[in-house]
Amino acid sequence: MNIQHNIQLQPYNSFRTKAVARLLGEPQTADELSEMLRLFPHEKKLILGAGFNVFFTKDFNGLIIKPAMRGINILSETDNEVVIEAGAAEDWDTFVEYTVLKGFAGLENLSLIPGSVGASPVQNIGAYGTEAKDRIIRVNAADLQTGEISVFTNEECGFAYRDSIFKRTCRYIITSVIFRLSKSFNYKEKYIDLSRELEGVPSPTLSQVREAIIRIRSRKLPDYTVLPNAGSFFKNPLLTKEEKEMLQHKLVDLPLYNVGDDRFKTSAAFLIEKAGYKGKRRGMVGTYEHHSLIIVNYGTDNGQEIADFMREIQNEVCQQFGVMLEPEVWIF
Repeated sequence: MNIQHNIQLQPYNSFRTKAVARLLGEPQTADELSEMLRLFPHEKKLILGAGFNVFFTKDFNGLIIKPAMRGINILSETDNEVVIEAGAAEDWDTFVEYTVLKGFAGLENLSLIPGSVGASPVQNIGAYGTEAKDRIIRVNAADLQTGEISVFTNEECGFAYRDSIFKRTCRYIITSVIFRLSKSFNYKEKYIDLSRELEGVPSPTLSQVREAIIRIRSRKLPDYTVLPNAGSFFKNPLLTKEEKEMLQHKLVDLPLYNVGDDRFKTSAAFLIEKAGYKGKRRGMVGTYEHHSLIIVNYGTDNGQEIADFMREIQNEVCQQFGVMLEPEVWIF
């Protein structure tokens, strides 16, 4: 069993902040994970995937578990669909690329999202009108307290916007995820910028949609190896009908998306930009000049500086528009 002591976590988070973990384990199988949990029943624990949605502000006095289960396997197949399982440690975009090359539709809109397969249900990752929950049918996970492996159906995962039972309880470690994908594909217009990117392409193929999304995201998003970041830092706010109407009085060009039940989603990036924070910098931390939703690290290894800048943005947006932005990134 691979257990390391006093490990520097800077290489394990995309913001590249420094912190030391007293213990770090990388189980290769579900059985090894269960054994690790039984050997360290009283240690404080934290689950770490690829580190693209987390950063550290202090040392971690406990056991960090970094699942290392790999493998992509087709479990069943018909003329119309395929059920496919991927290990938690598989790179998400590599997995999406695999499905597209195989002609399996359903995940192409989630191309170039950084992270691991195991993180996809935790955050219920989403982009361009698609969420992971739309294609996940089961999740295999270990109970942190007992080490017992359980199978969660889609309904049992409790999916919501950028949320799930795994995120809410922090009780389970995902070992693999099972998806149901389609063998047929018909492009449907959902997002204006994607349709513009595909303008002049009649009946786009799976590969053409994936390539278009990669081009869009590459233009909008900084390379984390050059400017360390965690992608979208804040969730897009959900508004009641009353909150929406009040905000429209201040911002007549407010982007809105009706999500049903008299709830409306608006753009966190839009609010941050209107608050004057697009491209703003405080010392070694700032918002990306091309996308205000992304906080970037210009050279600090102190996570507290990033957290302080986050709070400054939250306070300013709340003061100006009455909306408290909620971070999508986990902060420890």
